[in-house]
Amino acid sequence: MAGAYSEAIQDLIDALGRLPGVGPKSAQRIAFHLLKVDVDEANRLARAIVRAKERVRFCSVCFNLGEHELCEICSDVKRDDHVICVVEEPRDVVAIERTHEFRGRYHVLQGAIDHLQGVGPDQLRIRELIARVTAGGITEVIICTNPNLEGEATALYLSKVLDVPGVTISRLSSGLPVGGDLEYADELTLGRALEGRRVITGD
Repeated sequence: MAGAYSEAIQDLIDALGRLPGVGPKSAQRIAFHLLKVDVDEANRLARAIVRAKERVRFCSVCFNLGEHELCEICSDVKRDDHVICVVEEPRDVVAIERTHEFRGRYHVLQGAIDHLQGVGPDQLRIRELIARVTAGGITEVIICTNPNLEGEATALYLSKVLDVPGVTISRLSSGLPVGGDLEYADELTLGRALEGRRVITGD
């Protein structure tokens, strides 16, 4: 059909359009940018994607991203083993680490409860979190899910299933914008929310 993109170009646009947050127009812009750059730069991007897919894995303990069985944080013997900060995605770990206010361990759920999208507790790393908490040694679990409908539903569920004697369950304080994501919060706001966290359950 006249005016249509060639098959190779359309395949590239379609592939880019499947990326989160990339709409049809953005996919077209990125595709044409990639077609304008020289072959070496395009190959560099392709190699980086392949290398990341080959080398990066989920940590066997907290499910953060890393290049070894244990991520850098789980491998750090200087971290506090008694406190676990629960987040939705690996990018949230990066956001909290930027505040320099937390020195404990993490647990990445790899999402949030969203029944409209068919995501329930069984699709998340909640079972593994419960096992870590009930194994003993944990004194506090800080729930740092996003301040939106899905994040709040997840926090409420976790506060119920993690009601273990001797373990305090806390939630980030107010100050984060409702409906936002942790990764977009500035370090000062997120640090203050972490410092001023409120207890949900616990002794």
